[in-house]
Amino acid sequence: MRPKVARVTTCVALLLFTVLFAAEAQPVPRVGMLIPIPRADAEINIEAFRKGLRELGYVEGRNIRIEPRYSGGSDERLRELATELIALKVDVIVTWGTPAARAAKGATRTIPIVMAAALDPVATGLVASLARPGGNLTGVTNGGTELSGKTFSLLSELAPGVKQIAVLWNPANPIHPVMFRETQAAAETMRIQVRSIGVSDPNELDAAIATMTRERPGALLVLQDPMLLTHRRRIVDLVVKIRLPAMYERKVWVEDGGLISYGISFPENFRRAATYVAKILKGARPADLPVEHPTKFELVINLKTAKALGLTIPPSILARADQVIE
Repeated sequence: MRPKVARVTTCVALLLFTVLFAAEAQPVPRVGMLIPIPRADAEINIEAFRKGLRELGYVEGRNIRIEPRYSGGSDERLRELATELIALKVDVIVTWGTPAARAAKGATRTIPIVMAAALDPVATGLVASLARPGGNLTGVTNGGTELSGKTFSLLSELAPGVKQIAVLWNPANPIHPVMFRETQAAAETMRIQVRSIGVSDPNELDAAIATMTRERPGALLVLQDPMLLTHRRRIVDLVVKIRLPAMYERKVWVEDGGLISYGISFPENFRRAATYVAKILKGARPADLPVEHPTKFELVINLKTAKALGLTIPPSILARADQVIE
């Protein structure tokens, strides 16, 4: 009986070894990330993405690999990094912003692409429609025209009676012409004049600030852009120096000394992007996954900067703030 028991034990051990070996031999899915800003500025959002994956059972280093690539504000570098991710044979590419989504889509029509944030992907030709994106791309948007309207409403509360607002934007950013038109439309409804300040190169920033110093608009709106974000500390310092109330679309500007920001919660968008990735890894097609609008927005105020500008933030704005920096 003992030899028979030994043979059975051996067979069970071999079976367990085979099962374990097969499990380990399963290829671990790889997720590429195409990020247009420096790593330090993106880490909070990358961590939100990791957390979203963990909530869905995907743990980095165990059953999924994440391959982030950072362009540091260079659109040309985005295209190079997209090609690099494809060479790694990633299973999904997660992008941040319209330039990154366009770079990824231009590099592959087969690898699924998930937008963590992109403004109006229909207008920019990234998807056929929000309900049925078609192709290999889906994800979450940056919001729409309602964001521009809310921004101008806040600016009018912050600077009552303002007649002209300067808008700092990047003509080289493919989505900025759309954003600027939306901004103009929102301003017209409030009878506010928009002064366009286009900057497509960091070397143009000093001239842009000089123009605002000379013309003295009532306030400034800075549109979200990787290049402008990369140079935000310089922009914030120059704007505060000329004592111009300015509004931004990400709280990181306010954390670095800007006055006020209102925009989507990027960590929440990246957490939602993780949901798309999980669905795709389980067999869903991007073409069949509707594009979502963001659901969480953040209003952040820097009272120290307000004091430096000689401004009193209205209680109506303070009461709605998600974060107040003192």
